[in-house]
Amino acid sequence: MPTLNVANMLTLSRLALVPLFIGALFAGDGSDTVWRSIATALFAVASLTDQVDGWVARKYGLITDFGKIADPIADKALIGAALVGLSILGELPWWVTAVIAAREIGVTLLRFWVIRHGVIPASRGGKAKTLAQIAAIVLYLLPLPDGVEPVRWVLMGFALVLTVATGLDYVFRAVKLRRTARRTAAGG
Repeated sequence: MPTLNVANMLTLSRLALVPLFIGALFAGDGSDTVWRSIATALFAVASLTDQVDGWVARKYGLITDFGKIADPIADKALIGAALVGLSILGELPWWVTAVIAAREIGVTLLRFWVIRHGVIPASRGGKAKTLAQIAAIVLYLLPLPDGVEPVRWVLMGFALVLTVATGLDYVFRAVKLRRTARRTAAGG
């Protein structure tokens, strides 16, 4: 199966949108309503490619090992850029960004740690975590009135809980995959 198929091109397009999103987020000192709306739209379009590329890959049998690795990296680049950008602008506490970044970097390292034994695909929990993070980030990106702040925090809190829980799940899955591969290699 060719690595550069439609699904993987969508994943790569998500990566290409990250610098455009960052440019729009910081235009007008990060507080210009028009630029914030453009940044939100770019973030939403990039996030939508995550849903579309997975659907296309499954529907048309275009799942590749490259896609299994590149897709979560593209997600992490987009979400990481948004979190860091919002923290630089002083709109999101750095500790939130640090917790999410630590989990995402840890899971990426776990994927590479076990790659010769197999690929750990995204779990349903991981997909729910990504969706919760995207929804919370959109609420932070949009130029909304201050009354929305409690809703932002509740949604970001939910995203943080899913982030930590799914991170622990990946640790258990990685250890299990390595143990199973070692037993198989040892003959049973």
